[in-house]
Amino acid sequence: MIVATSVVSLALCCGLAWWQWDRFTSATGTFQNLGYVLQWPLFGLFPAFMFWRIKKLREREEEAAGQAGRTAPEPVRVPAPRPAAAPVEEDDELAAYNRYLRELNARDQQS
Repeated sequence: MIVATSVVSLALCCGLAWWQWDRFTSATGTFQNLGYVLQWPLFGLFPAFMFWRIKKLREREEEAAGQAGRTAPEPVRVPAPRPAAAPVEEDDELAAYNRYLRELNARDQQS
């Protein structure tokens, strides 16, 4: 099903590229049409590229799963706990600001 979708997509997009080429070579054609001539085949190849990419990722995943089953897992290293930091003393401005915030919060809770 995916291969058929890729082939249909490529055929359709090549048809659209041909149509844009006809537009480019006509009297009213612009370089924008030429840009589309180059873009449409890339759009048509994208489903095939995604199919290939998904296949490669699955193979890599299966290979990793096969290797993980054969080897022992590495032990998890837990870092030693760091000593707790000394409490930071509040300066007067910070203490006043925190009191102000507590008052505002209390007023907000009352209303």
